[in-house]
Amino acid sequence: MAEKKIVSIEDRIPKLKESRRKKSNRRLIMYLSFFFLLIAIIIYLQSSLSEIKSVEIKGNDHVDRDTILSLSGLTPGEDNYWKVDRKALAKKIEQHEEISAVQVDKHFPSTVEMKIEEYQRVGYVEREGSYYPILETGKELTDQKLKNPHGDAPLLLGFERQSYLEEMTRELQQLPSSVTQLISEVQWTPSDKNPYKIHLYMNDGFEVEASIRNFSQNMRSYPSIIAQLEPGQRGIIHIDVGAYFEEYPQQEKEGEESDEANR
Repeated sequence: MAEKKIVSIEDRIPKLKESRRKKSNRRLIMYLSFFFLLIAIIIYLQSSLSEIKSVEIKGNDHVDRDTILSLSGLTPGEDNYWKVDRKALAKKIEQHEEISAVQVDKHFPSTVEMKIEEYQRVGYVEREGSYYPILETGKELTDQKLKNPHGDAPLLLGFERQSYLEEMTRELQQLPSSVTQLISEVQWTPSDKNPYKIHLYMNDGFEVEASIRNFSQNMRSYPSIIAQLEPGQRGIIHIDVGAYFEEYPQQEKEGEESDEANR
């Protein structure tokens, strides 16, 4: 029978002491590391290293960068990167009447990015030789007087009654952008029988006679109507209760072809 090895208490005490010493050293290193990390964080937060170095603004077409930066209240080189509240910042910028939504992202170590979504412009109303944008919300930007409107929305001409203009705006809001982009001008041409009558000039060379009422619904058929016409045909497309094509008289058609050839 094998004899059991007996370890005396005198032999075990040095090993216990060594184990306790190692544990104490590890604990001390951990505390010191945490202390120096805390000091480093405090120094970083109090130094220029934690300041916003750049603000990137994307997606804005009509609202300029300086306006957005002013609304945000951010000052690169002064404001602390870690103190930026993304939701609160977005709400500040969304107060602008032309901005529908803002997404704010923070990119370590010092960049704030803002992605802007603007309300679509559905038209430019003409008043005394100047043009004013109208947003998809129906808001007319009376403080933005333009001599030459942008080509991103149709011109709205002759709308002397505000109620008809507002109704026309609502109809344009509901029209697919693919069709809206084909419209160059919308003229209000009321008659005794139909005060809602309008005349459109299209970017593809056609004209359209329609009514403001149910315009967004009726105008959806425009692409399919012109697709059925023969190449070179030009005229007026009547879209109201029904839809039909009225070709220009031959003399008028020849005059237009001559004008195009001389250009």
